[in-house]
Amino acid sequence: MATGKVRPRRSKGPVVAVTGAASGAGRLLAARLAERQEIRKVVAIDGQRGDVPGVTWRVVDIRDPLLSNRLSDVDVIVNLDVEHSPDADPRDRRTHNVRGAQTVVTAAAAARVRRVVLVTSAMVYGAEPGNEVPLPEDAPLLAEASTSIAGDYLEMEELAATAPVTHPGLDVTVVRPAALAGPGIDTVVTRHFEAPRLLSVKGSTPGWQFCHIEDLASALDVVVTENVTGPLAVGCEGWLGPDEVTEITGKRSFELPAALTFGMAQRLHRLGMTPAPATDLHYVAYPWVVDCARLRAAGWKPMYDNAAALRAVMEETAGRHAVVGRRVGGKEATMATAAGATVAAIGAAAAIRRARKRRR
Repeated sequence: MATGKVRPRRSKGPVVAVTGAASGAGRLLAARLAERQEIRKVVAIDGQRGDVPGVTWRVVDIRDPLLSNRLSDVDVIVNLDVEHSPDADPRDRRTHNVRGAQTVVTAAAAARVRRVVLVTSAMVYGAEPGNEVPLPEDAPLLAEASTSIAGDYLEMEELAATAPVTHPGLDVTVVRPAALAGPGIDTVVTRHFEAPRLLSVKGSTPGWQFCHIEDLASALDVVVTENVTGPLAVGCEGWLGPDEVTEITGKRSFELPAALTFGMAQRLHRLGMTPAPATDLHYVAYPWVVDCARLRAAGWKPMYDNAAALRAVMEETAGRHAVVGRRVGGKEATMATAAGATVAAIGAAAAIRRARKRRR
């Protein structure tokens, strides 16, 4: 059943399905495609009905094995139903992301959908001090296959790589956005900017690159309508250095040795004090800037630059406070900074105190 008035379409255009269409980039993409005359119909898929007009809503969990029954008329499906909140249980998150992508691919093959677009992340390239800046789109995927969100993306990428063998005739394109920015975005990167001071690792200079969800939606619009093949990186042009980040955020940074930073972060994670493993801190300490060459060649240009995207992050995170990715009260965060302790030491002390209380 359609929500709102669905205008007449050209009969020869493709039918495009968008998962995660009730919010975020999925909602933006569904709305953009609904305005295109060359798209015959837009099928909006989500676990709940959204408010995008001019589309056909199909309320279904993307992990439902019967998803293929809802794709019988679909030519292209774009999967944007991805969980990336640091607070999500790692097992539940992986089940949602990986099984969801697997079900989308399998259902698409069963329904004879000709093309699947899987949105992963540029995190799959890995963040390392020696990374080329920017990384080419065909750079090796060097992220660690851990329980982190990057591990989810790697499994989704493996699924895309094996799909042509598993499902002959099905085209799977992967799209890898840089650090996401915009309304509703809550990731390990955005939480970095909720901290009273910004962590930096001695001997390394991060290059900050973002991808606003409006630009992700416009890039996916081009991928679908122009049939651009992947892998495709999406992000703002260039990157920001530490001085520019300090000027925009108004937050000073503090520097720690890598061994201390990552060793303590992993200890805190094992104690259950922080939501993300230490490997996630690599993405706020080391560069993972990407070159969006294929989309640029197709005529796509981002509307946001990195400075504007970072300002969007700061607007979204205003009033929130995080220490090593864990949300805390403003007073707690302020006191920690005033005391002059490092983020790692603060977290370690808190973990020790709580562990002792549990043993009493």
